[in-house]
Amino acid sequence: MIQERLQKLRQKMQESDIAYYIVPTNDYHLSEYVGEHFSARRYMSGFTGSAGVLLVGMDMAGLWTDGRYYIQAQRQLEGSTIALFKQGSEGVPPMEDYLKSVLKDGENIGFDGRVMPASQGCDLEAFARAHGGRVIYDRDLVGEIWEDRPELSCEPAFLLEEKYAGETAAQKLERVRQAMKKAGADYHVLTMLDDIAWLLNIRGNDIACNPVFLAYAVVAQDCVWLFTDARRFDEGLRAYLDENHVNILPYNDLYNWLAKMPGDASVMYNRLKINYAICRDIPEEAAIIDCENPTMLMKACKNPVEIDNLIRAHVKDGVAVTKFMYWLKTNIGKIPMTEISASDYLEECRKAQEGYIEPSFNTICAYKANAAMMHYSAGPDSNAVLKPEGLLLVDSGGQYYEGTTDITRTFALGPVSDEIRMHYTAVLKGMLNLANARFLYGCIGMNLDILARGPMWDMGIDYQCGTGHGIGYLLGVHEPPNGFRWKRVPERDDSAVLEEGMVTSDEPGVYIEGSHGIRIENELVCRRGEKNEYGQFMYFDTITMAPIDLDVIDTKYMTAVDLERLNRYHHQVYETIAPYLTAEERQWLKEYTRPLS
Repeated sequence: MIQERLQKLRQKMQESDIAYYIVPTNDYHLSEYVGEHFSARRYMSGFTGSAGVLLVGMDMAGLWTDGRYYIQAQRQLEGSTIALFKQGSEGVPPMEDYLKSVLKDGENIGFDGRVMPASQGCDLEAFARAHGGRVIYDRDLVGEIWEDRPELSCEPAFLLEEKYAGETAAQKLERVRQAMKKAGADYHVLTMLDDIAWLLNIRGNDIACNPVFLAYAVVAQDCVWLFTDARRFDEGLRAYLDENHVNILPYNDLYNWLAKMPGDASVMYNRLKINYAICRDIPEEAAIIDCENPTMLMKACKNPVEIDNLIRAHVKDGVAVTKFMYWLKTNIGKIPMTEISASDYLEECRKAQEGYIEPSFNTICAYKANAAMMHYSAGPDSNAVLKPEGLLLVDSGGQYYEGTTDITRTFALGPVSDEIRMHYTAVLKGMLNLANARFLYGCIGMNLDILARGPMWDMGIDYQCGTGHGIGYLLGVHEPPNGFRWKRVPERDDSAVLEEGMVTSDEPGVYIEGSHGIRIENELVCRRGEKNEYGQFMYFDTITMAPIDLDVIDTKYMTAVDLERLNRYHHQVYETIAPYLTAEERQWLKEYTRPLS
């Protein structure tokens, strides 16, 4: 099937005089996760991971993806004739560098300009022109061969009340307009869905697990133009938008609207966050102010209302995860369990919590060797039966009106090896090290990553991903610009200074192919600490509240400091979660949060 699709694409390429065609994972908004309409890369390759880009030539096809998906991609590409390029591995060139090395003089590069980042598209355009070719960006060739392509989503939107958002849309727009004035901008073009949802205090349901709606926005000093399908708004939301001087226009009208913009306009946007077609449609004579969207940092620094709500959300989520752990531990080997049935039970535990909306991403419930694939997804062909032995890794989260959660726990279902105990304890030590960091203001995630990764490096092993990512408020579970990793990865956009109010995950791990995977993840809120002659100190508050499995810990690898940190955390977990449990569950939790020595 994949080979047949590739052949049809190549026929279209030949008709259009395109030597190489690029199929990114993106939608028109460069979202990390995309709706079904935009899953062109998956349709053309069979690879289902959330990150990657497909390059198709007349006699080659290659998929580039990162370390989270090496194992998965290798399996899913088998028999497709598509070569796997392990992005970030030694000796593997980035897709753009590979393309430049094989493109011959006079050959053309093709892509749908609406799903290509402007910065990347402009770079490829310059390279093609310098070699006598051009880019052809106004053809969606995959769409031309995809006969049963899903329609664009138009799910109903809803207002996020101020008691959850902590700030009105009018107040947020005023802050953005002040930033525009400072930059000298007449218009600010926003295309990132989470930026628009945050700015207007509106949420939607156009992308699974991501409460956003398909829209573009252009902000001026006296109004906003919102390009979206108006059918998603009820009368109340229409009135609300009108009160905030938001004009609704058809979704696809943005491109013509931009082309008719006054030539003397000054336009602010982030070229890294808009698509190439938008960049090309703005009049050439317009003054461009290329800078970071002010909304990004504003929404990353959660306000006091949002933080208080997030703490409440994590209590609810902790109750759900604790009840799941109790069920898992007391029933394994007694009733039938699979990866999918266990995941479904956890979802039922979350649904029982007031204010729960949906998962914040597709749950990763991975048994034994399956957990070595960082973003494994159980399915009909890979739904492992759980037995009273080995490890089960469960990475999950919820969308609540009070915020977004993301938690990973790795459970022993029975006996495990000494090596697994050593690896598990190292992961735990790393997670606790980072959670208890004290640091001076101005640090970024790279300054602190060694605290989490160090115990793994001490053993001569590593995990092929970052240690943590920013998390939105009833938005994306991955939110820039904060994160933890040991080296800069420009496309991840997570190297910002750690600011008060930022929420970041703390999730080191060990992944041994063919054997096991271990991850322990908590969420941290960045707080302002003491200020003295050395500067402003910062610290983290852990807001995730759920037990860590004591059955896998080997205390001989832990110091007195490690034990004190774990025991203090477990005391907080018990005090927070116990009131919401049955007497039997409460007694069980007391045992699973007991102090270790």
